[in-house]
Amino acid sequence: MQSYPYIITISSEKGGVGKTTLATNLAIYLKAMREDLPVTIFSFDNHFTIDRMFALKGQKQKGDVHDMLMDVPAGDVVQLGQYGVGFIPSSTELGDIHERFKGPMTLTRMLAESGLSGIVIIDTRPDLNILTQNALYAADRVLIPVKDMPSLDNCRNIFSLFEQRGIDKKSLALIPCLIDERIKFDGVFKDLKTLLRAFAANRGYRCLDTYISKSPKVESLNTNPDGRIYPILTHARGTDVHGQFAEISRDLLRSYDATPESRACLYFTWLAEKEGKRKESYLARLEGLADRCLICGTLLEEQPDGRGFYYETSDRTARGFLHDSCFTEMLCTALYGMTSNSQAFDAARMLMADKAGKTISLLSPKTSDSQTVLDYRQFSPTGEQIFQKDVDLTGFSEGILDGNNSRLYLLLNESLAGYQGRLRSDSWLAVHPVDPSDPVAVLHEDRYRSLQKMQIQIGAAVAQA
Repeated sequence: MQSYPYIITISSEKGGVGKTTLATNLAIYLKAMREDLPVTIFSFDNHFTIDRMFALKGQKQKGDVHDMLMDVPAGDVVQLGQYGVGFIPSSTELGDIHERFKGPMTLTRMLAESGLSGIVIIDTRPDLNILTQNALYAADRVLIPVKDMPSLDNCRNIFSLFEQRGIDKKSLALIPCLIDERIKFDGVFKDLKTLLRAFAANRGYRCLDTYISKSPKVESLNTNPDGRIYPILTHARGTDVHGQFAEISRDLLRSYDATPESRACLYFTWLAEKEGKRKESYLARLEGLADRCLICGTLLEEQPDGRGFYYETSDRTARGFLHDSCFTEMLCTALYGMTSNSQAFDAARMLMADKAGKTISLLSPKTSDSQTVLDYRQFSPTGEQIFQKDVDLTGFSEGILDGNNSRLYLLLNESLAGYQGRLRSDSWLAVHPVDPSDPVAVLHEDRYRSLQKMQIQIGAAVAQA
């Protein structure tokens, strides 16, 4: 059974609020309180504090955060570090990542597919770039450290992001950090933590009951001759901060235990359901295809090679594939009166194949009185019309087209003719080039959605005409 991680994101736009100290020490406390619980931490910042705290001497690196963000499964690059905490080594090369993270849920998907379980802690940069946003949206709990009014003011941007996306803000919680308890005020608010909580409540922000005190002892753990960073759990047990971290950790474990399905799990379930619907739609599109090439009449199952074009009528009543040789030879004949006996036929067919393979062809028969004309156009992949020609279809309704246009007659009759051989009113046929090595890929969700957009553009061009 696949397991999914419970995500805790530590975020603040304000630097110097104790964000990384909170993230790293929470990882250690959570692991100490529940030894059988996997705890993993990584950072989008480039200060390498996480590496200095958790890396084991002589440990061979398997990858880093950059690799994970390039879609290497996080479970393949996580390393077991000090204190039993798993960590993903930091990277300075995250500048090229942002283009990959245009979607807000990219990181959620990666973590859902990561193979990680237990609790994952994400330490973010002091800004709201696309990586930070992804970390916020992926989180089951977001802790926002605040130490003064400026850092409290910055919180509104995080809350605004959730409002814009329509995401429940219950996961967001402020935590007063680096509180100097020697500072006292006159009036209603006796100290800084009370002041911050009151202002947070006034703005509708949830605030943890616990806070983190400012402690010279804790600050000294980051500055020592050997360059290591020591944890509060082992080197500051006699301080108030030790008890405060223990209380926060117990609160997080209660939330973890009370969450039957993490955000990553719910998102993965949604993706699976969406993929299932995509497959159903894809299979439905496959079932509606014609079994023959409408030009040569050959069963496509018997001659599957060379299916270089996909056609679909404007009303979607006829859909299927055409052999590329059949379609290009038909165009040579219908547009320019050339047959296989013509001297320059082979050269013309090659030119037509090249052009048709890069454009979308529109075939729109128009009937008035006893005359039928084919309005033939070609459109670029961006929807720009680049060619137009009228082709005389006299005799189409009676089925007496001359031999040169017999292939064109077959295509139009099989796809656009309705009752008693008459053309369906206002219907037209579009023929799209596809990859002959994998023609049915055009029916996959994203490709087919793009094709439908092009059908709408072609329809607008026909309406204008």
